[in-house]
Amino acid sequence: MPSLVVMSDARIALVTGANQGLGFALAAGLAARMNPDDLVLLTGRHARRVADAAAAVSTRSGTRSRVIGRVLDVADACAVAGLATELTDRHGGVDIVISNAIAALTPGRPQPEQADEFIDVANGGTHAVLRSFGPVLGPGGRLIVVASSLGTLGHLDPRLHPLFDGATLEEVEAAVESWRTAIHDGTAEEQGWPRWINVPSKVAQLAAVRAVAARRRAADLADGTLVAAVCPGMVDTRASRPWFDDYTHAQTPDQAARAVLDLILADRLEPGTYGELVRFGQVLPWHSGTPSHSQDQMLGR
Repeated sequence: MPSLVVMSDARIALVTGANQGLGFALAAGLAARMNPDDLVLLTGRHARRVADAAAAVSTRSGTRSRVIGRVLDVADACAVAGLATELTDRHGGVDIVISNAIAALTPGRPQPEQADEFIDVANGGTHAVLRSFGPVLGPGGRLIVVASSLGTLGHLDPRLHPLFDGATLEEVEAAVESWRTAIHDGTAEEQGWPRWINVPSKVAQLAAVRAVAARRRAADLADGTLVAAVCPGMVDTRASRPWFDDYTHAQTPDQAARAVLDLILADRLEPGTYGELVRFGQVLPWHSGTPSHSQDQMLGR
């Protein structure tokens, strides 16, 4: 199996949605496990929260690498592209990118009222990160999207499978916009879309990863580069708390980050994980899952 190759002595890592929860834990975990010359960019939408989070990671006893906070709204594709260009100009590219940003859902508000922001961040953000950072990812790099087991195709009505199965990134984007339109004109359920917007969003995230991975698979496997999605499992965070009553088996963000970071920082790439959804080191088949409209699937990972 190919070994991890880095672009220079100092590695550059970027985490989106990193000022709290799992994103914060991923950034902190990278800072603890990378080298002193390496740089972790902790990003989020709110300047004060980002600054506070970066300071918190920097002063942790186990932190080894440099940590810088950077404001980034992944829903702004131009901002994402601009940061990718900046990092390329300054550092020659990036070595690790974790797309983790997501907009929280509120139980008390109707789904259609929350759809635009949720889709813009979870899906538009994923598309922007894949499109802008894929080309500047160095040999042996890692481009990872934090997704969910709900992202497997089987969670959708079979009528919708052709929209995502084997789709290009552009086709995935078109399917997402068609779904958004159906939400707002009241025809989504009639067309087969699940009532809970988290499910189609997760399927679209995984389809986008698979689309990008399909184009670059041969070259990436040759130099040890990994493009994949990860499912961290159930995590106890501020965003997930409103949706679940029983947290007996939920992980803390730090616990959930470990398996994700083990995959990212492994010395050797397992080719079978390339372009797939990985949970605790195991691939979840793309066509698995069962269609459901249950509220239990609202925010599950």
